[in-house]
Amino acid sequence: MTAFIPAEWAPHRAMWVGWPSHADLWQDDLEAAQAEVEALVRALAGPGREQVRLLVGHDDALADARARFDGVAGVQVVAGRFGDIWLRDTGPIFGAGSARAAAFRFNGWGGKYELEHDDTVADQIGGHAGVPLDRHDFILEGGALDHDGAGTILTTRQCLLNPNRNTGWTEAVAQEALTSSLNAARVVWLGDGLLNDHTDGHVDNLARFVAPGVVACPIAYGPKDPNAEVYDATAAALSAAGLRTLRIPSPGLVSDEDERPIPASHMNFLIANGAVIVPTYGDETAARLACEALAAVYPDRQIIPLPSTAILTGGGSFHCISQQEPA
Repeated sequence: MTAFIPAEWAPHRAMWVGWPSHADLWQDDLEAAQAEVEALVRALAGPGREQVRLLVGHDDALADARARFDGVAGVQVVAGRFGDIWLRDTGPIFGAGSARAAAFRFNGWGGKYELEHDDTVADQIGGHAGVPLDRHDFILEGGALDHDGAGTILTTRQCLLNPNRNTGWTEAVAQEALTSSLNAARVVWLGDGLLNDHTDGHVDNLARFVAPGVVACPIAYGPKDPNAEVYDATAAALSAAGLRTLRIPSPGLVSDEDERPIPASHMNFLIANGAVIVPTYGDETAARLACEALAAVYPDRQIIPLPSTAILTGGGSFHCISQQEPA
């Protein structure tokens, strides 16, 4: 793979989305998560937008998925197998023109969630897309990286240098791995990700390229935001790296049923053909402010806020469950 990985705002020929498929994993949140993903898919498949490839990971969920999207233009339901819906991490990373894609080893986010079939998702997607895979013998999840289309990659030390992924990795070793596998010309290192993020700090919950040289990152919203210091440290690191920052209000404190902070983030937005889909978590003011900020850098795309509270119970949001094929 010799060309740079395209930025997410570059045109796509298709968008993969994972469908919540396992009742034993989602339990009481299954129907609500399916409703949120259905809203996402319908938004993506709007006129002039994406060709959606909806990957269903279990036979029990296949008939329902097909019935929901029967006759919906731009949506193809694909029968497959996965442990769960986080295709950003388990699927391949497509190169320029989707001529080839990079595939990596996967170990369940450092051994925390090792589910059957997750380590085969890259093969399934590559096979269905007809794209040859370049295999690399180290552990890497797609959500640990963000790309500017010109060879600069954002990542976090908390995740990429975590010994639960690749023992003995240093910044230099990791940079060489990213250079050889994804043609990285520069790696910008951030520190920690969000509190209680089981991915060990994926950058797609923390900071995202929105234009060449411009990175969106949160600013604390509300007095009890548990990640306020992390947000400010991230903005400082980006500025020190010579990148402009777009500070976007966070969702503030979002807690689970046991009152523990969970990693809700507007940074998990998905840049689609003609639209930007923004996850929201129940605070209308926070969502409006985030959407207004993104509208300033994407005036030609529709900014679409959609609820993602049920998906978040599984640990992620819209960006985590998707993967684009560049045109």
